[in-house]
Amino acid sequence: MADKLWGGRFHGQAADWVDDFGASIHFDYQLAKEDIEGSIAHATMLAKQGIIGEDEADTIIAGLKEIETEFEAGQIHFSVKNEDIHLNIESILTEKVGPVAGKLHTARSRNDQVATDFHLWLKHRLPAVKTAITDLQQELVTLAEKNVDTLMPGYTHLQHAQPISYGHYLLSYYEMLQRDFERFEFNEKHTDILPLGAAALAGTTFPIDREFVADQLGFDKVYHNSLDAVSDRDFALEFLSNSAILMAHLSRMAEEMILWTSFEFNYLELSDSFSTGSSIMPQKKNADFAELSRGKTGSVYGHLMGLLTVMKGLPLAYNKDMQEDKAGVFDTFDTIIAVLKVFTGMLSTMTVKKDKMRVSLKGDYSNATELADYLAKKGLPFRQAHAVVGMLVYQGIEEGTALEDMPLSELQKASELFEEDVYQVLDPVTAVNTRTSLGGTAMENVQKEVESAKKVLASR
Repeated sequence: MADKLWGGRFHGQAADWVDDFGASIHFDYQLAKEDIEGSIAHATMLAKQGIIGEDEADTIIAGLKEIETEFEAGQIHFSVKNEDIHLNIESILTEKVGPVAGKLHTARSRNDQVATDFHLWLKHRLPAVKTAITDLQQELVTLAEKNVDTLMPGYTHLQHAQPISYGHYLLSYYEMLQRDFERFEFNEKHTDILPLGAAALAGTTFPIDREFVADQLGFDKVYHNSLDAVSDRDFALEFLSNSAILMAHLSRMAEEMILWTSFEFNYLELSDSFSTGSSIMPQKKNADFAELSRGKTGSVYGHLMGLLTVMKGLPLAYNKDMQEDKAGVFDTFDTIIAVLKVFTGMLSTMTVKKDKMRVSLKGDYSNATELADYLAKKGLPFRQAHAVVGMLVYQGIEEGTALEDMPLSELQKASELFEEDVYQVLDPVTAVNTRTSLGGTAMENVQKEVESAKKVLASR
């Protein structure tokens, strides 16, 4: 295998299909810009340290920049024979500048090189994830402000539970996304570490300056253990884990959008831009983009489990198994950016059917807790109050009468504590607005949280 850049010790020749199996260029070509960026910084450092000549570094850097220009123009062809992006670029560089290209690999290995490229790739893209989350949060806050006084049933077990503000509901997803945002912020901290200089696993005998390279590449710090530097993929696992949690949140929202656009609920209507029809049923308007987003959650979960499984039994330091670390991350990034954009679009264009939400509260007994609280405030132990109201609910269901429509005389048969003011308590608006505890659904609370969220988003 003398034609390989590492082939001096080998004499046998692998079949083409073996080369294809072992190659990663099919997906790691996406690291091309990062590989060139890291190589330019490395060459600059080698010259600064006197490890290679200034003229040699200039030649190498000029060749790398030429390759970058051609790559961006779609003029570069990568070969499976050269296995990965690193050897492909080195091979092309050699064609351009001659044997001096071989000096670029002084004091580094593909092990710390690929780790550096991967760190750079994710470091460059995490800001885009945070921006996409912020855009969706902004849409949620805007919609929440328009619906502070929109009443709807709150659910537990998918059963009507208590009346809430729709704005309050929307802000619950803002809060979930806020935690997602903070998780990706923390992910940046562990991505912002430079592996280059660890070489294969033990460091190098050359007098390199790792802090100089870190400064050139914009890394906050360097790895302090060479074994850890080349074998760490925690930053990628964190990204996949954060993405999986994000997709769980979005999938829950998607599920509710799918339900709430159905004929049975009819709380929302998605715009035509984010809906599809049926090839056979002319009346259908399907929430396909919400459904597809929900479905894509599975692939993100799969990528997380895939990398966890790859890493779970690896001895230090680098192993070929780790070639499987990138494709899932690349796909996950594309997925979450697309899904976040779709959700922002769906929310900004959908119609909220406020009247339908409000009407669904009529006769649903979701004000039963208000009735129990009313009795408890009159001095009846809550457990007894719960039992009294439960019997009234049963009676109402049997007779087809809502709690708010029961005559006072009927209520007083259940408890003498009921008075005329009970009907005000049973009003859904009162039920919502009296829940003023911190984090509660009262409209004044929701408006305060809207203002607080606006300040958070404006500070980014």
